Amino acid sequence: MTTSSLLWGLLFGSLGTGFFAYGKKQKALVPLLCGLGLMVVPPFVSNTYAMLAVGAALSAIPFVL
Repeated sequence: MTTSSLLWGLLFGSLGTGFFAYGKKQKALVPLLCGLGLMVVPPFVSNTYAMLAVGAALSAIPFVL
């Protein structure tokens, strides 16, 4: 792992925690699942660009839907 992938993973994991807490409190399924995805995906994706793409997509989904 590189420093950039660790920092991006920390950013997306923190954002995922916020989405997850919001979705659980509001009983909203989309932010809950996106938050769970943002917390789970970064440790399993080794490529930084792939992590950015997946993280950006999962971060944008609650705002689009």
